Amino acid sequence: MNSDWLARRSTSTKKRQQDHRSPFQRDRARILHSAAFRRLQSKTQVISSGQSDFYRTRLTHSLEAAQIGSGITAQLRSKYPDLAAQLFPDDDTLIEALCLAHDIGHPPFGHGGEVALHYMMRKHGGFEGNGQTLRIVARLEPFSECHGMNLSRRTLLGLIKYPQLIDNLVHKVPNQAPVSYRQLQARHWHPPKGLYQDDSDIIDWILAPLSSNDRDLFQTIVTRDNMHSRTCYKSLDCSIMELADDIAYGIHDLEDAIVTGVVNRNDFDEYVIKPLLDSGEGWLANYCDGLTDKLFSEHHYLQKDAIGGLVNYLITAIELLPVNTNAQEFAEPLLRYNAKLPEEQANVLDIFKNFVLTFVVRLPAIQRIEYRGQQVVMELFEALSSDPERLLPTSTAKRWRAASDNGENAYRVIADYVAGMTDGYATRLYQTLFLPISTGDNYDAHS
Repeated sequence: MNSDWLARRSTSTKKRQQDHRSPFQRDRARILHSAAFRRLQSKTQVISSGQSDFYRTRLTHSLEAAQIGSGITAQLRSKYPDLAAQLFPDDDTLIEALCLAHDIGHPPFGHGGEVALHYMMRKHGGFEGNGQTLRIVARLEPFSECHGMNLSRRTLLGLIKYPQLIDNLVHKVPNQAPVSYRQLQARHWHPPKGLYQDDSDIIDWILAPLSSNDRDLFQTIVTRDNMHSRTCYKSLDCSIMELADDIAYGIHDLEDAIVTGVVNRNDFDEYVIKPLLDSGEGWLANYCDGLTDKLFSEHHYLQKDAIGGLVNYLITAIELLPVNTNAQEFAEPLLRYNAKLPEEQANVLDIFKNFVLTFVVRLPAIQRIEYRGQQVVMELFEALSSDPERLLPTSTAKRWRAASDNGENAYRVIADYVAGMTDGYATRLYQTLFLPISTGDNYDAHS
């Protein structure tokens, strides 16, 4: 492996005495021990984290994605031993680190919080959960003085799902701002998927080993009418992480909805089993016989067996393929190959993901909770930005003053603070600022 991909922005960090860990084992440890990772335990995955102790949170989802990511790399090593020896580290800790960290930039209240922050930041560089993840690991988390967790360059590259600035992706015709926050329609304010102009120095450092041709190709975008532009490419490691994330979302999150009665077997038969049978694939058609009975059984071991079989079916189908650029080939091996599902299995995963989206995520009861969180985030941002030195915590107010004094984007500091909140903390702060409390206020010097 090119040693440039093992480099860290800060070289002053001392290696511990008799520390024999690989660079990626150290990266994984820094992620696991970070405050940003711990906060995932109280951030919504699909169903609100406060609704039940059973539901998956961003934390448990990330742990499951990490396990799936390890399974994917094991399969690829077995299928492509010569190629894998050139491309993969000796163990699975790199992919585990990426899967553990991939969601730490997501704000409270799921996509409702993301839409709210992007709306409030629309004139200040926007907000997007994946861009915030890079910002946390490479700038904010206090492992080092200035470079966040100070992760290796290859780990940072793997966390970049969309390698282009939001400013270059955003649809240029602005949506008309609503009269009040309560009238904001989320579908009009979803952010483009990309990175922040405020973090361009980080991006430049990560992509420094690439040739100019590779960098230009890697950051290629596709423009779309009346929509945000989108990026085209991601690194090999990112492609594995994204597959693990999608499988965990499409299959494991379905388990929450079934066990808790959010979805029913008639809808599952109509919108999952029938499309799966129409695919015409032999093994899958046979597996679908009795799948509904297992998933909706009172015997949880049958549910687990059915879920495990589906996950294994998808993982074992994944291939390692050259990236089709319709132009010149990437010179950098980490960009030249991606992990991909064959068309048949990709369609199967899409059936499950679309079912979760339609019958769980878009359920009115869940959308109402997401809408409420959207309002909380917008009002918190408005209040904090109205008088930052008065309302922000001392350390955050200091960052805000420094950014203001240096002519930097001080609104980004407020977005960092709000995005880092858990669902519960954001709710309590909202109550403190806007609702009367008759039993006496509680003061926390660190809030």
